[in-house]
Amino acid sequence: MNISSYEDLLKAAKQQPEPQRLLFVFTQPELPEGYTEVQIKRFHEGKGGVLTPKMCTDKALDELGDFSDLVTESHQTEQDWKIVFVACLAGRAGVMPSTEEAQEPLKKMVEAIQNGAVSKYLAYDRDGNQIQFS
Repeated sequence: MNISSYEDLLKAAKQQPEPQRLLFVFTQPELPEGYTEVQIKRFHEGKGGVLTPKMCTDKALDELGDFSDLVTESHQTEQDWKIVFVACLAGRAGVMPSTEEAQEPLKKMVEAIQNGAVSKYLAYDRDGNQIQFS
């Protein structure tokens, strides 16, 4: 299945043979340490910076609504974010992973994003538009 929207992601997750828990890492672009004038210029043009994880959570599929629900819920944290990265964590033997079981994969996801390894995750902006990184 080609996933081109958040709704496609939820549909695909529901079609998997094992129950899925979705992992979310919300990020904000920031200037890197020791930034240069060129990096400042690019950052202000919306083309540079590093994506800094601001918060993360996991959700069972039955806890998720549409993308606007996710954004509304994120407002309650009072953390600003621009891009959310999403991954699925599959259950085993018909049992969904627990929140506790999701903690280590979430930690690895945060570390991967901090290291710029974002290609294996789906990413969406605040409007729900899917973002492709090259």
